[in-house]
Amino acid sequence: MTATVDRAQDTAATQDTATPTPPFNRRLIVPLLFGATLNPINSSMIAIALVPIGAAFGASPAATAWLVSALYLATAIGQPVIGRLVDRFGARPLYLVGAALVGIAGVIGTAAPSLAVLIVARVLLGFGTSAQFPAAMHTVRGEAQRTGMKTPAGILTALSISAQSTMVIGPTLGGALIGVGGWRLVFAINIPLALVCIALGARRLPKSAPAHTESRIDLVGMGLFAAMLTSLLLFLMDMSVGNLYLLAIAAAVAALFVRIELRSGEPFIDMRVFGGNTPLLMTYLRQTLTYVLTYCFIYGFTQWLEEGRGLSASAAGLVVLPTSLTAIVVAWFTGRRSGMRSKLFAGTMSMIAASAALLVLNRGTAIWVLIAVGLLAGATQGMNGLANQNALFRQADAARMGTASGLLRTFQYLGAILSSAAVAIVFRTGASSGGLHELAVIMIACGGLLLAVVLADRSLSLRR
Repeated sequence: MTATVDRAQDTAATQDTATPTPPFNRRLIVPLLFGATLNPINSSMIAIALVPIGAAFGASPAATAWLVSALYLATAIGQPVIGRLVDRFGARPLYLVGAALVGIAGVIGTAAPSLAVLIVARVLLGFGTSAQFPAAMHTVRGEAQRTGMKTPAGILTALSISAQSTMVIGPTLGGALIGVGGWRLVFAINIPLALVCIALGARRLPKSAPAHTESRIDLVGMGLFAAMLTSLLLFLMDMSVGNLYLLAIAAAVAALFVRIELRSGEPFIDMRVFGGNTPLLMTYLRQTLTYVLTYCFIYGFTQWLEEGRGLSASAAGLVVLPTSLTAIVVAWFTGRRSGMRSKLFAGTMSMIAASAALLVLNRGTAIWVLIAVGLLAGATQGMNGLANQNALFRQADAARMGTASGLLRTFQYLGAILSSAAVAIVFRTGASSGGLHELAVIMIACGGLLLAVVLADRSLSLRR
């Protein structure tokens, strides 16, 4: 009898071993990558359209800047909110609804009679494009569980590269569209992009039953989160004594939010889970610091090239182009390799070196030196962004992957807004070389803090 059981177990083990691992569904890749480009391309195209839009409506640069800020605010709030809905209802319906919002925003922006209506269109774009990244991460996590893959490095790398690539081509595409038919084409292009996303998503994304059908949506928690983040971001966008009341509102709402979420049976953000997941919280902190550095360089260095170094807009664009191209190449070659901590260490040291190099730049610095500094900075974007994304994929609860990945983008935009504030402070009288040197000191300090966070996080094994 024992021998029979042993033979049966051996046979079962042999069959289990021989069972092939199901492959990753490659039909999902195109809609996920295409959707992931909507936010970065709309973030970058608008930069080249601000001047003609201001001329068309007689608006000041301070007024047209809200076309940028509106998208940041909507995306920072929308990513985790829509991510929670992805966790609740599945990726496919939110992906399709988000794409539809992008198309509607394109129609409104194309026909907008005023700057105010354009800002509304940008808010809709922010919420619409907020669905794509959480939907992609949720879908990839589901496929990883189905196929038994611990970390699908290839698709995660492709998601990162697709976003970086569209950030590179965004200004070029925007300039081409404006040259062909004016600034309204920058909004109109979203109509065909949305239709392609809807067609691909409807045909290729899997239908899934909603999770916890009997559970409720924490609308109170979402509303408090939105109010808290809006007050905080508005303060960070214009830090002054007169706006301290916004910071007080944000703190009061944050306290109320935490209290209500801790008492809720179905919270929007489970504070117990996130509070007990120290590695995930460290990833969010690294994401914020990484993008403070990244956007400080993008905004500060680019402005200095035009005002402080005296380059034309087109020449400045060519000088910083290798920065983004380096980020893409670095992400491509390091994406499939293990070692999150080593990537973060190398990327952070690269940005500290680039920040230190800013200290010696002046109006007479050679072009090749400027390009070399940009190459150093590009490595940070390529390695740190990808490493943080992969870390979140491993650290976040599978049932809340949409919410967790949405929050990752929220902390990214928090870094962007903090960097905008820093650049505004140091360039208060213009983008001079002295202001660039002050920005370099801030960046070196931020880089040192990021390096300390990387080294202190024991959950990041050199072999992982």
